[in-house]
Amino acid sequence: MKSKKQDLRTRRRILLIIWILSLVAISNYGGPISYGFFFAVTLLPIISFVYLIFVYSFFKIYQKLDSRDVVCGKSTPYLFILRNEGYYPFASVSVKLFSFYSYVDNMNEDTEYELLHGDEYTFETNLICKYRGEYEVGIKELEITDFLRLFRLRYKVPSTIRALVKPKITKLSCLNSVDAINGLLQKDYAQMKTEPDVVVRDYVPGDSVKHIAWKLSAKENTLKVRRFVGEEKQGIVLLGDTKRYSKEMQEYLPLESKLLEVMTSLGMYLAENNAAYTTYYSQGDINSCRVENLGGYQEYYNKLDKVRFRDSENFTAVMRALLDKGVLWNNKIVFAVLHRMDDEIMSMVLRLSEAGVIVVVYIVSDENNEEYIRHSNERRKIITVPIDGDLEGIL
Repeated sequence: MKSKKQDLRTRRRILLIIWILSLVAISNYGGPISYGFFFAVTLLPIISFVYLIFVYSFFKIYQKLDSRDVVCGKSTPYLFILRNEGYYPFASVSVKLFSFYSYVDNMNEDTEYELLHGDEYTFETNLICKYRGEYEVGIKELEITDFLRLFRLRYKVPSTIRALVKPKITKLSCLNSVDAINGLLQKDYAQMKTEPDVVVRDYVPGDSVKHIAWKLSAKENTLKVRRFVGEEKQGIVLLGDTKRYSKEMQEYLPLESKLLEVMTSLGMYLAENNAAYTTYYSQGDINSCRVENLGGYQEYYNKLDKVRFRDSENFTAVMRALLDKGVLWNNKIVFAVLHRMDDEIMSMVLRLSEAGVIVVVYIVSDENNEEYIRHSNERRKIITVPIDGDLEGIL
């Protein structure tokens, strides 16, 4: 099947051949018929092109989105109207969409519309935005073709729609990483009943002085801390990566959207299961948000909606700072949502897990992270989340 471009070229070649034949005819035979045919073939393309300009001047399009504030992945009512405000019929008009970032239900870009004088087509449908962020949606360009199909004019719609898209929330029926951890926590709790002082470990910044085992510390010449399983480590922390990794919108928008989707979906799951947590992320300085229950989730979601990704942010530095301040050591679980894993982050993950903290790292990436995933065990899990993948069954 020929494309529109190939069809256009074929018609132009045919017209050129006919024009050359008419020129040969008047050169060899002359006469009114030959000259009439020559001028007809010469003037028809000119008239057809002038008609195209006429259509461009009198064709109107109107489009409206129910609200500029939309949620990623959810349908939003969308309306557009094509109208002929000229005096002659329009032979062929088609619309082109901003199809990378959004799509319109039941809309075929190959459809060509023919409108008589005063005619209009009204379409009431739905628009779905694929990614979180701010970008143009709906109809991007109009394409009009003359009645001889020799010329095609494509021009941008003068007033496009710019949507403000909020992060997507995926409702998770279960969280594989947490389900595995719950069994481990229950095992720790059973131990706690019979062994109130089951673990002694090295002192780390942030530990309470009253829990230092002074006799054992003196014996081994290094500070040791008694850890009461199920007593000290009660909190849950969620860390988020806010670095921008590309300058191209088509590259950074899907990634950032998926990073926030993981954070919003994970936060929702924890809140629905009455698991209080604190999230930390950088916006120049380290920001935090405490969620005690489902009622506090909306504030958390609103804060994530306002997150701005910048290439100056550094997840490794944020995690290092939180470790140095002692924020992470006394938590039961630390979740980290990031794009790129490196050896320093892996080292911090190992230190936390060796200190009794359960660590789950979600790497949002399509790259192979097997060298880090192989370090997973019952107290630390490294999980790759595909950028275009569904979170159900992965988290």
